[in-house]
Amino acid sequence: MATRDRLTEEVAGLDALDLPKAPRVRRAVRLWAGFWPKIAALALALGLWQAVVWSGWKPTYVLPHPWTVLSELGRRVGDGTLMTAAGITLRRALVGYTLAVLVGTAIGSLVSRVKLLRVATGSLITGLQTMPSIAWFPLAILIFKLSESAILFVIILGAAPAIANGLITGADHIPPLLLRAGRVLGARRLALYRYVILPASLPGFVAGMKQGWSFAWRSLMAGELLVIIARKQSIGVQLQVARDLADAPGLMATMLLILIIGIAVDSLFFGTLDRAIRRRWGLMDPATS
Repeated sequence: MATRDRLTEEVAGLDALDLPKAPRVRRAVRLWAGFWPKIAALALALGLWQAVVWSGWKPTYVLPHPWTVLSELGRRVGDGTLMTAAGITLRRALVGYTLAVLVGTAIGSLVSRVKLLRVATGSLITGLQTMPSIAWFPLAILIFKLSESAILFVIILGAAPAIANGLITGADHIPPLLLRAGRVLGARRLALYRYVILPASLPGFVAGMKQGWSFAWRSLMAGELLVIIARKQSIGVQLQVARDLADAPGLMATMLLILIIGIAVDSLFFGTLDRAIRRRWGLMDPATS
């Protein structure tokens, strides 16, 4: 292992000789470069929203002004209503997605390396991935009643196939030369998988995890609208209550919170993970990373 690590460092050093030296960009400049396009896109979206309201397409009690919705969002965040709901929803998302990652990784690892399983279940995994999450809820409610388990069941079925397919795709695109090199260096079975296959399939695996998260989040939102559990005022319950009361500002404020959470998870977790992998593989300019 020490020889392999030393060889990796030497190769990285040789690669660095080929890279042009560029001045390192300051951290504040990099942050601003990544931040201002998001602000511009948000301002454009709010401007279009306001233009639609001014057009009179719908009355303001159905389609309120952006400022009205933002004020309602601030009020609900300030009094803790949405923060409590977000806490319940995010806990479900974390538990369900973690279980989906474990299940998807186990299935993807087996299917990608065992030819018989690949032939038998490869199409089945893709078929499960294409099924709408909402189609699983009648079965989930029949088995688990109106409970947390019903929601987690659908989250796992919605996310795990995408994660498994991501790992399978990543393993399929590993160059055969890399596998042969690992075997020549003495890697066999679990060692080959740990030190060669899994690191080499990380880009596809992370893409599958990202897609799995989107499926898990959508499944969770659908579940919270259908499976309402007493004394658990989740984000889905807030949406349902706002709809029942025809509270358009409250409804859209809750929808904005769902959007904000989705953007935050993508930027802070998956974006950071993707940049770390590309930096480790030398796919990012050192001057801007």
